[in-house]
Amino acid sequence: MKTTFSRTFFTAAVILMVAFTLLGTAFQMFIQNYLTDTTISNLSADAHALAELASAYSYEGDLNNSRFRINLNIAARVSDVDAVVCDDIGRVVLCSDMESGCNHVGMQVNRDFLEKVYTENGDISEGLIRGLYQDNRYIVSVPVKGPTGEPIGMVILSTPTQTTANIIHRISNMYMMATVVVVLVAVLAVSLFARKQSQPLKDMARAAYHFGHGRLDARVPISENYSEEVEELAVAFNNMASLLQKSEYQRQEFVANVSHELKTPMTTISGYIDGILDGTIPPERQEKYLQIVSDETKRLSRLVRSMLDISRLQDQGGVPEEQKIHFDLTEAVGQVLITFEQKINEKSLDVQVDMPMHPVHTRANKDAVTQVIYNLLDNAVKFSPEKGVLGIRVRESGRKVYISVSNQGQTIPAEELPLVFDRFHKMDKSRTQNRDGWGLGLYIVKTIVCSHGENIGVTSRDGTTEFTFTMPMVN
Repeated sequence: MKTTFSRTFFTAAVILMVAFTLLGTAFQMFIQNYLTDTTISNLSADAHALAELASAYSYEGDLNNSRFRINLNIAARVSDVDAVVCDDIGRVVLCSDMESGCNHVGMQVNRDFLEKVYTENGDISEGLIRGLYQDNRYIVSVPVKGPTGEPIGMVILSTPTQTTANIIHRISNMYMMATVVVVLVAVLAVSLFARKQSQPLKDMARAAYHFGHGRLDARVPISENYSEEVEELAVAFNNMASLLQKSEYQRQEFVANVSHELKTPMTTISGYIDGILDGTIPPERQEKYLQIVSDETKRLSRLVRSMLDISRLQDQGGVPEEQKIHFDLTEAVGQVLITFEQKINEKSLDVQVDMPMHPVHTRANKDAVTQVIYNLLDNAVKFSPEKGVLGIRVRESGRKVYISVSNQGQTIPAEELPLVFDRFHKMDKSRTQNRDGWGLGLYIVKTIVCSHGENIGVTSRDGTTEFTFTMPMVN
């Protein structure tokens, strides 16, 4: 499987090679055309100048003039070319290397070449001059005119094409060396860049691997060298990992707490059932213990319903808009209060209600808000002493409705107040053996209130504990 790094590296290498190959070919063609045009242009300029000079120095058509010969040699050396002067019939009478032993004097150029020069008033070509040179050359031939304008000979300047080829070859070698260096540097740069860009992805893959294998604390290191997109991806991954870690810890804690809470009633039920079946419990006492088994079974059923309510609220992540309706909070409080009439009378509680005489409307999930009020009243009644005071208050402030439920009893220690909404937390430690409390009621209350985007708080001082939550007020 190809990695991002290998794909980036291979793509960059191919692009570089293709680019430099095309650039090199174009550059070589340009250099070749430029050198060829420059060489021929220089040859043509020098040939015309020498032809005019030969015409000026000629006497009676004699091109073999000593002064002209000196100028011919000088011009040939300065321009680094071979110069040949022919008479009117194409026979060589002068050449630039006569001092070193010219072997062209007396040679005859072919008639076709001669006629072409005379007819076209000059010739520029690349090829061979049969009879003079055997190698391929750039050739410029210019006729020498006599006093009356008739051709009395011609000047031939030439230089081997191999000279230009050698220059092009050297330039090509230099280009290839430069290309190799540039490609190596570019490949190295791309390699470093690709590794740098792919490193965060490798870090995320490594973190995801460790996270998937149980290391919930695995995170992607954030570096200032990351690109903006990669940094956003790394931050999103870490946030997701943190949420999953928190969720997993909550799940483990929840399972542990549920297991702990289920252990006692299940042990009780099992023990009494076994006692009845094996005859340890006599028949006259079986009804009593069967009633205990029934009560414990009902408590387990309530726990399961509470856990289902919690799971449903957490899965929703908030109350859907279609579940919200307009209703009167004062009416809802009154209806819940009626359901506690018997329990209130059993404890002879003094109920103090402070609510507006007019309807106070809100928009929320009515059943869920009713459950909040029910759980708070149930908690207040349960922990109120005999003939204690139970308070219920509804007040308006701004765009919010504040619903408060208070009761007299033991003051909750300040260090315990932040824990009262935790799952399976028993507010009153002295009543841990109270079989009716699971420590889920207040947790459900907070979950419902927060799912509406609202807040709930608790205060406890001077023997009075008060819970207050908010709901939006609508007209």
